[in-house]
Amino acid sequence: MTHRIARYVAILFSSMCVANAAMADVKIGAPAPDFTATDAMTGNDISLSALKGKLVVLEWNNPLCPFVKKFYSVSAMQTLQQNATKKGVVWISVNSSAEGKEGFMKDEAAVKDFIRERAAHPTHYIRDTSGSIGKLYGAKTTPHMFVIDSKGKLAYMGAIDDTPTADSADIATAKNYVTRALHALTEGEEVAVKSTQPYGCFVKYK
Repeated sequence: MTHRIARYVAILFSSMCVANAAMADVKIGAPAPDFTATDAMTGNDISLSALKGKLVVLEWNNPLCPFVKKFYSVSAMQTLQQNATKKGVVWISVNSSAEGKEGFMKDEAAVKDFIRERAAHPTHYIRDTSGSIGKLYGAKTTPHMFVIDSKGKLAYMGAIDDTPTADSADIATAKNYVTRALHALTEGEEVAVKSTQPYGCFVKYK
C-alpha cells in the first residue's frame, strides 16, 4: 500500500467515524469519564476513579484492524506499553467491537490468546462489547488514544502519532503524541499537543 493510498484510507476511516460515532463530548482539562469494567486478563473489576493518582492511558484496540497491526506486528505498541507501565503508568486496552463485528473477542480466553501471541503489555484489557465505554469517550478509531493525568483529568486525546498510514515503516520517523504527553506529565510540564484527529479503522460498534 503506497503512502498516498494509506493516508487516503486513514482519512476516509476517520471521516466515517466522525459521522457514525460522534457520541460523547469529552474535553481536555475536564475529568475523564468514570467507568467500571471487568479486566479480561484477570476477571477482576476495575474502576477508573480508583486509579486517581496515577497516569492512565486508554488505547482503543481491534486486533484485526490494519492500523492496529501496524504497531503490534513490529512490537511497537508492546514497547510503548512496557515502557509506560515500567514507570507506573496504567495502560488500559479497550476493545469495543460488538458481537459479530470485526475484532470481537468472544471471551476472556480470546483476550489471553491475543496478549500471549503478541506479547502485549497492557495493565488491563477490557471487552467493551456493548460499546458503552467507547461511546462514553467518543472513541472513533482503532487505535484512538486518551491520556489521563494523576488528577483524573483528560490531558491528551486523538491519534497515536502524526503519520496516518498503515505502514509500520513510518513509525520510526513519526512524532508519537502519547509518549510525549506522558513525558510532559511525568516531568510536571504542560502537554504541548493536547488534541489531534485520530486515524485508523472505525470502531465496530453494534
